[in-house]
Amino acid sequence: MRLFLIISLFLIHSIGAQNTLSWEEGMESPEATLKHVEWMTGHWKGEAFGGITEEIWSPPLGGTMMFSFKLVSDGTVSFYELGHIRELDGTLLFQLKHFDGDLFGWEEKEETVDFRLIKIDGNRIYFDEFTLERISDQEVNLYVVIENEDGTQEEVQFNYKRQ
Repeated sequence: MRLFLIISLFLIHSIGAQNTLSWEEGMESPEATLKHVEWMTGHWKGEAFGGITEEIWSPPLGGTMMFSFKLVSDGTVSFYELGHIRELDGTLLFQLKHFDGDLFGWEEKEETVDFRLIKIDGNRIYFDEFTLERISDQEVNLYVVIENEDGTQEEVQFNYKRQ
């Protein structure tokens, strides 16, 4: 019975994460440059977590593309993310830091949340549990696996329209 429960939970998790991939031991990131993601450049808005989301991506410069993210709920900033995708060792690395509405950091000073590149497949760039999808020049989807307070994980979709 316990084995059945473990297999069922694994399948439920696998089914729930249709748009993201997870890094596994032994994987290697493919060769890539910022040319593969420069279509993210611009100002994007959408809705998630019961509020308005906004992302602003700079064009490639200095081997990185910098971005800012903001979630506004009930007229107040819930949190920010600042980060970049950078070229490193012939591939891409997605790194970010979280801040609350008062700019107090969530991660320790020297820590970042890192997402290694897993693969590039057509209009999708798969990082570890984070996927960028180009729908058109005016629309993108981002998918991220988040951990809930109870320890469960779920895949969340962010749909953005260019501003």
